[in-house]
Amino acid sequence: MTSTQNQYWLTRIVFLRALGGIYFIAFFSLSKQLLPLFGSSGILPVERYMRLLGLAYGDEFAIFAERPGFFVFDYSDAFMVAACAVGVVLSALVAVGLCNGLVLGLLWVLYMSFVHIGQEFYGFGWEMLLLETGFLAIFLAPPVRVSWLPEKSPPPGVVFFMLRWLLFRLMFGAGLIKLRGDPCWRDFTCMLFHYETQPIPNPFSWHLHHMPAVVHYLGVLWNHVIELVVPWMLFGPRVVRACAGVLLVTFQMLLIISGNLSWLNWLTIAICIACFDDRILGCMFTQRFRERTAAVRGVASRSRAQVLVAVALTLGVAYLSIDPVRNLMSKEQKMNTSFDKLHLVNTYGAFGHIGKIRHEIVLKGTTDPVITAATVWEEYQFKCKPGDVARRPPIVSPYHYRLDWHIWFAAMSTYQRHPWLLRLVYLLLHDDRAVSDLLASTPFAGTRPTFIKADLYRYRFSPVDNGRQTWWTREFVGAYLPPLSADNASMLRFLRAHGWKLDDEAQR
Repeated sequence: MTSTQNQYWLTRIVFLRALGGIYFIAFFSLSKQLLPLFGSSGILPVERYMRLLGLAYGDEFAIFAERPGFFVFDYSDAFMVAACAVGVVLSALVAVGLCNGLVLGLLWVLYMSFVHIGQEFYGFGWEMLLLETGFLAIFLAPPVRVSWLPEKSPPPGVVFFMLRWLLFRLMFGAGLIKLRGDPCWRDFTCMLFHYETQPIPNPFSWHLHHMPAVVHYLGVLWNHVIELVVPWMLFGPRVVRACAGVLLVTFQMLLIISGNLSWLNWLTIAICIACFDDRILGCMFTQRFRERTAAVRGVASRSRAQVLVAVALTLGVAYLSIDPVRNLMSKEQKMNTSFDKLHLVNTYGAFGHIGKIRHEIVLKGTTDPVITAATVWEEYQFKCKPGDVARRPPIVSPYHYRLDWHIWFAAMSTYQRHPWLLRLVYLLLHDDRAVSDLLASTPFAGTRPTFIKADLYRYRFSPVDNGRQTWWTREFVGAYLPPLSADNASMLRFLRAHGWKLDDEAQR
């Protein structure tokens, strides 16, 4: 037993509880959005997805080999809701310190199962990051016993090294994708646009956007230092690693202040805990608990089986790191990509391209039986994406509103590349209550609109001198979707061509 193996007892406690909190947010937010997003009558039903996978791969066992998880053989609404509830309960237990390897393993499999059926709504980099982090966490906790200080399961230092390796790939990959991507990262102008065009701005984004240009140039420089220089410090001596951890945590806190990026920054902070040992984190615990930890540390022992598992884990991660490292070195670097079906070792990156113009899709409906020049169109308001120019941008991170994020993506392209948007319109035309709950407000509560259309607007943060009467200004760009009725033949053909079954829903 070496000193390296014995300096992370308190670190393990802090890290696992932080990870439990992130898991809780992930499963809790899913519990509020599960059925309207991909339930049997949702926007992207799992049943439809399984039919498409069956056409691509064959039977259920072939699908399981490609998309392993609990829902290949049973994707009923009741089973998915029950699985999500189990995730909420187990993650809450981990957050309060009641966990072991079995619990963490089940959480990992549960979340991977949802990622594999979540389709577009689970196509974010932090899904892979949570899975990779969650997998490593399994080997930190005692296998079966529930204890903060298990004498026979000392924290393996090699797992904390792997967490720092994960942190290195996360940060360094983000830095490289920026240098290889948008030229504005090389001419230091990206931050002139980022706060306004990021997916879900918050109130501080408005203030940051209006800071002097020199601050934005220095912000890009600081970003490059944090993402390209500091990650190398993660492999230095103890004090150097701790300094890197402080810098990275500070950077993540600034990102949290600047916008709503789901739990990406919060999870990154949790991973940063691996930069600190017991001597640094001891201040978070009482003197009595530190003395108890010292006593357990003095008698702790590691079995031969635990050593073999650590060696096997190390070799496995090293082998699976080959493709991510190749990707980092490639001029054609991919962003947020898994190279194995279990998402064990991945490649990451963020904001390789910065939008210079913010376009927003605004859904509008009417109950008029016939569209005329006098038709009044009422707007649908989403929970966090910009809509009403007078509404203050919200603070929602680490909570994740998945529909709002994908509306942001859809505004950069056409509905043909985002067919789920037509499905959303179809369900709103039928006054689907579950889907309506994903929105902040609908103008026709309890009444079916006769027509819904989508217009595209350019949004800008309001100027400083407007007296703060509005947070945004907007100008009409053009029609995104023409007015559609529930029986519009073109829309129904489009949806059926993309695999949706509509007849039963139309009768509700």
